[in-house]
Amino acid sequence: MGFGSMDFDPSEYGSSVARILALDGNGQRLIPLVAGTASSEDARRLLEKENPKALFPRSARPKAAFAGLWLYFSCLERAHEIAQDDSSAEGSFWHAILHRQEPDSGNSAYWFRRVGSDHPVFALLTAEAIEIIRRWPDAEFRVPPRWDPFAFILFCERARQQPGSVSERAALEIQRAEWQLLFHHCAKVND
Repeated sequence: MGFGSMDFDPSEYGSSVARILALDGNGQRLIPLVAGTASSEDARRLLEKENPKALFPRSARPKAAFAGLWLYFSCLERAHEIAQDDSSAEGSFWHAILHRQEPDSGNSAYWFRRVGSDHPVFALLTAEAIEIIRRWPDAEFRVPPRWDPFAFILFCERARQQPGSVSERAALEIQRAEWQLLFHHCAKVND
């Protein structure tokens, strides 16, 4: 699957999800490396009225996809509640990302250990990260042959200390690819 930022199509997940994502970047938003406030109050209000099974009726992982939507809009408290209540690898994955953004690297690492080393998103994310680093060759990150979420936690920590740097830009783009790939994995139609 040649999935990447340019291939992300919000309409693939239904008109309601597309309408929500349109409120801030259509799934292309560079989510900050450090959690802040909700990026769209309109999206937050819409999400409060939704439930995962109604929003993702044909997904095998509606709760995880819902956590991802909340995380996309930097609504960490709500994303955390949902991810914490989802014992799947995908729930742990969202949980790990949101703790990385707190930033709480130790807690993030704990949740990534619960994801395991062979999540299907990791291979795709490795390929995306390689392409991103090719665009930003001065970034202080070398993509390992197998995705290493712990190395990415450390890279994000360093990049946060260098606002406006090439490393920060690369970390933001890799994080966007991570969100898109995991969201797609969770929200796709279950055939």
